[in-house]
This record gives sequence, structure tokens and C-alpha cells, in this order.
Amino acid sequence: MALVAVQPSNTNDDDKGGQGEDFGKSSPVGLVLLIVFFIAVFFLVKSMNKHIKGLPASFDEPAEVSKETPAEPSATKEKD
Repeated sequence: MALVAVQPSNTNDDDKGGQGEDFGKSSPVGLVLLIVFFIAVFFLVKSMNKHIKGLPASFDEPAEVSKETPAEPSATKEKD
């Protein structure tokens, strides 16, 4: 035996499928909010790029220079 559930039919003719009195009124506000978010993200990316350019290429510690290798090459002048 199978039980079949039947939903009562809606005989109200005033139903417009969810498009009531307030339908579509949030769209202009949502558009303005979306544009403001895009502008904020643009300036955030611009600021982050400026800060990233100031970072060093590597955060590794520089290798220690041995005492046998001179730090600066000695300049010898030859006299003519």
C-alpha cells in the first residue's frame, strides 16, 4: 500500500510568484554596495603592491664571509 501526500492547492490569485510589492527594490542598493567594494579592493591591491615593492628579495640571513676572502678587493695602483 502506498501513501500519497497531496499538497493543498493555492487558490489565492493574488500570488505573483514572489514578485510582491518589495520585489526588485534592493537591486540599486546592491549595485552601489558592489561598486564601493570594487573601489575598496582596487585601493587595497594598489597599497599592497606599494608595500611589497619595498620588501627584500629574500629574508634569508646573508652567508658569513670567511676571513680568508677579503670583503673589498684591494686596489693596487701601478706607477709608471
